[in-house]
Amino acid sequence: MLDTTVTDHPSSEWAAQQLVEAFPYDSAPKYLVRDRDGIYGDVFKRRVRDMGINEVVISPRSPWQNPYAERVIGSIRRECLDHCIILNENHLRSILREYVYYYNHYRTHLSIDRDCPVHRPVEPREMGEVIEIPVLGGLHHRYTRQAA
Repeated sequence: MLDTTVTDHPSSEWAAQQLVEAFPYDSAPKYLVRDRDGIYGDVFKRRVRDMGINEVVISPRSPWQNPYAERVIGSIRRECLDHCIILNENHLRSILREYVYYYNHYRTHLSIDRDCPVHRPVEPREMGEVIEIPVLGGLHHRYTRQAA
């Protein structure tokens, strides 16, 4: 599970530490696609190089060159934030935490054969009737079987 630590003032050191925590025990990817944000300073670049990761820096003002990040940001906006009134920072964090859990554990994804990133077993009919459970105050639902 990734560390959910956030900061109002990220630094190159902070970003480098987040990278280390995201990929412990020699599990780092071969490539890192990133934009040209100032947070990726010398400390970050050195840490990436030491971890054996090849950086791919996208062109200036070209978000379409990082389609994975753009896709997930768009999903969060369209499927969650466009339908919520955010009261404060803590409320936003709570909503995003619940949505990310839903996204990874219950929302189906066509790219992985209608499964979730965190695999869930198929529930046989013998387990009972299908019931729906509201998520995010009813904005989304998850489904499970429950004995009568």
